[in-house]
Amino acid sequence: MRVLPMWTLVALASLVAAPVSAQAIRVAAASDLQAALPVIAAQFQKDTGVTVALTFGSSGNFFAQIQNGAPFDLFLSADIDYPRQLERAGLADPNSLVAYATGRLVLWTRTDSGIDVRAGLSALVEPRVRRIAIANPAHAPYGRAAVAALRHEGLYERVQSKLVLGENISQAAQFAQSGNADVGLLALSLAVAPAMKSSGSYVEVPAALHPAIEQAAVVLASSSQKAAAQRFLAMLTSAEGQRILQSYGFARPPGGLTSRPGFARRN
Repeated sequence: MRVLPMWTLVALASLVAAPVSAQAIRVAAASDLQAALPVIAAQFQKDTGVTVALTFGSSGNFFAQIQNGAPFDLFLSADIDYPRQLERAGLADPNSLVAYATGRLVLWTRTDSGIDVRAGLSALVEPRVRRIAIANPAHAPYGRAAVAALRHEGLYERVQSKLVLGENISQAAQFAQSGNADVGLLALSLAVAPAMKSSGSYVEVPAALHPAIEQAAVVLASSSQKAAAQRFLAMLTSAEGQRILQSYGFARPPGGLTSRPGFARRN
């Protein structure tokens, strides 16, 4: 008998306990979507009458939870590879995978830190930078992008001892915003959200320094709400969904959007 890790059991218990109506979909979403996705979900509910229950976390942890039977309908990953693996394993609906955005990495600091992030990644070697928040690269795509960018610039070994790992990119942002870290390598989508935008400054890390953060979604094979989940994907890739995502700092997928069936508004 396979024994599930405690974090998986807790996650599953919380999901099972959550009251969700018959006209609702459960969405596991990468934490860089924490500001943008509620806006899209609210518009979707208004247009269709379908409720969207959002849970945010690291893409790698969600991938493991879904493999262990977590009852989600839709998985919005910050790394396209996780949905691809689920599709190959038969855990996702065939042909439901769609790339919906490209994430962007920034170097962020509080306005009162005295650190000039306009110098880019080279600012991280300054003595006043003692702690650098990144998402855990073991299961968070932004963490892997941060490490790749540091390695590209020959800085990783010089700053490795300063790294403070968040469970996901949202927690890394909390470390930087609270002062538990002096700077953070974070998602642009979080840096432009009102709370962080008003309390700090950032500079974008050139995309050429790390692999593209190609984000993709997939409908799960175990879902009992596949039609509604597909409609949400259609909303996500529609002109309106893309406008909202881009207003929060996301770019279009590297290969462009895959065409999805349109979603119908209720009368």
